[in-house]
Amino acid sequence: MRTVDYSRLGLLPGDYVLDLGCGEGRHTITAHMDKDVHAFGIDLNIEDLKTTIEKFAPLAPHASREAGFALSCANALNLPFADNTFDKVICSEVLEHIDDWRGVLAEIERVLKPGGAFCASVPRSWPEQICWAFSREYHDCEGGHLRIFNADELRLDIESCGFRYYYRHWAHALHTPFWWLRCAFWNTQYSNPIIKMYHRLLVWDILDQPWLTQTTEKVLNPIMGKSVVMYFHKERAA
Repeated sequence: MRTVDYSRLGLLPGDYVLDLGCGEGRHTITAHMDKDVHAFGIDLNIEDLKTTIEKFAPLAPHASREAGFALSCANALNLPFADNTFDKVICSEVLEHIDDWRGVLAEIERVLKPGGAFCASVPRSWPEQICWAFSREYHDCEGGHLRIFNADELRLDIESCGFRYYYRHWAHALHTPFWWLRCAFWNTQYSNPIIKMYHRLLVWDILDQPWLTQTTEKVLNPIMGKSVVMYFHKERAA
């Protein structure tokens, strides 16, 4: 389930790309396989990193031998990289989980090359507010969401860190009702037949990419996309 539009981010073969908070590696793996970039996935959850390794293993023989693929268990507030290391940075669905999210932005600015591109995605405010209204456990659980971002305010905060905004879109509209259902039936979400049916629909959409669901999501994304995705360039040094 890719959130970032690689063409908007401007990924080029040979780029050094950091996927900060990579989770189970959806962007780390696809960026490496699709665009022949040197992909570095960082996350605090070692189990998610192990899952990323398992997912990447059968693809590794088909990957470019000229582009590297690496994973590390590391803290987003103290990245193990030198200044101006990466051409591109992805931070997808991460900032809402971190208390000192401005500290994360400062680290991203530090490791990104001048003129490099940065993509941040967070849950869209109004669908997220409905999730919070339906279920306290949704955001109070360990690793849950600590805040609801206003996209315009977040954009200004990121710009104040030395970035220049250039594009925005929304993603995963079909997932919005799915999460509303999960939150509304939180205690029975794994046995609820409606949620199971909806999950099968989402799996079909992701794996087969049928015209019907793909077109529906494109139409609905500006209206009810679950995520807002913003793109920035780091200002060049004077």
